[in-house]
Amino acid sequence: MDRLTKEEALHVANLSKINVSEEEIDKYARDLKILLDEVEKIKDIDVDTDSLLVTPVEHESELRNDNDTSSVDFNEMKKNIPVSTGNFVEVPVMVNE
Repeated sequence: MDRLTKEEALHVANLSKINVSEEEIDKYARDLKILLDEVEKIKDIDVDTDSLLVTPVEHESELRNDNDTSSVDFNEMKKNIPVSTGNFVEVPVMVNE
């Protein structure tokens, strides 16, 4: 397709809810054709390779070791809770009516 027709450009403008005047329609059609040509280049990309992932850094992520650490005993923590029932903690309502 060498050029978009005036009708095609007006149809796309209508679908896009863009108001294009008679003076602007030729420029709009040219710009739209350039955009469609650039999008068409996507078809030329070889997607059958494993090296599609692109990252800005070249090193592997450094993960910390997963160490078992002691936690606070619930019964010890429960001493600081004003109102509780079993393993449940009662908190004040925070919703405005």
